[in-house]
Amino acid sequence: MNMYIQMGTGNGPDERGYFGEFGGRFVPETLIPALDELTLAYHEAMADPAFQERLAFLQRTYTGRPTPITYAARLSEQLGGAQIYLKREDLAHTGAHKINNALGQALLAQRMGKQRIVAETGAGQHGVASATACALLGLECHVYMGNVDIARQQPNVFRMKLLGAEVIPVASGTKTLKDAINEAIRDWVTNVRDTFYLLGSALGPHPYPMMVRDFQSVIGTEARRQIVELAGRLPDTLVACVGGGSNAIGLFHAFRDDTDVAMIGVEAGGRGIESKEHAARFSDPSVGRPGVLHGTRSFVMQDADGQIMGTHSISAGLDYPSVGPEHAWLRQTERAGYTAVTDDEALLALQILSRTEGIIPALESAHAVAEAIRRAPAMPKDSILLVNLSGRGDKDLDTVIKALGDG
Repeated sequence: MNMYIQMGTGNGPDERGYFGEFGGRFVPETLIPALDELTLAYHEAMADPAFQERLAFLQRTYTGRPTPITYAARLSEQLGGAQIYLKREDLAHTGAHKINNALGQALLAQRMGKQRIVAETGAGQHGVASATACALLGLECHVYMGNVDIARQQPNVFRMKLLGAEVIPVASGTKTLKDAINEAIRDWVTNVRDTFYLLGSALGPHPYPMMVRDFQSVIGTEARRQIVELAGRLPDTLVACVGGGSNAIGLFHAFRDDTDVAMIGVEAGGRGIESKEHAARFSDPSVGRPGVLHGTRSFVMQDADGQIMGTHSISAGLDYPSVGPEHAWLRQTERAGYTAVTDDEALLALQILSRTEGIIPALESAHAVAEAIRRAPAMPKDSILLVNLSGRGDKDLDTVIKALGDG
């Protein structure tokens, strides 16, 4: 088994796709054969050394793996507590962790003989990664994206089109990630024979949460080895932002059995929990509770009648009313903790990291940085806090300029 895929850890899901009470398949009957086909093809591919080696080769020579860990010396000194290290997924090709999963799934689609790819995107990074992988492998790519996200992520929209993808605007609902997923699933149901749904986060019906986690587990596999080489031991705390949760689960997976390592996921607190304008499924018990959305059972923001609530986050990638089922399970079993960071806190963290370390993070990643800034001063100086810097901030500059009033 090569370093890029970590399998067979015994950490779930079960054969029905459940992590405890979360997960499963809640889809139309017409999709069950397609999901069975996908599950079988995935397990066969993961057991095939040729598939593993091709993915590993492309990760090295195309994606640019392994991504480094950077010691944030000036930030650590300024905060006066824990030593902060950054896992630099922003340095991967396309500028975020999304390429890890997109490349893996696109290779699987090619192996299955599926030439037509549909994908969804919020922040645009998964759309760009999907379009990139499809261009590399000669696949047809269609990306669904909400109108609100199209307006705030114009650079990524242009990148997708430049890469040959069709970007399909979604004007229904809140016009954000939730609605883009709805339309992508609708397309897949209609064209299931020749179409592969390249889902971007660790959610959806089984086998997607498992599959996305495994393709993203390269993050944690590398980070575990690198932090020992750099700091001489494992970190005390891991921090990663959580929308659907793929970058966080990718980091957490390799440390799951290291019970002395705390794992903290950071949700979008938006305009504040009390405002109800947020995407904090775990942090606001008045609206976040178990439910079903997009084919899986997890925590979902819903009103008293069970209707899905609208969300808000300055970061398009965290603007989603549910979360991957494995995260719900990790929280329920108390293996991981989850907090929320507001828009204003994320904006401040983006500026602090930019000015202390010369690294402009994505707004999604800035939520994790903000949590590190919040925690580090109260931790001993010899403790280690490892932050997953899931993406770079180029795509968010227009949003940041408007928010800071510098436009």
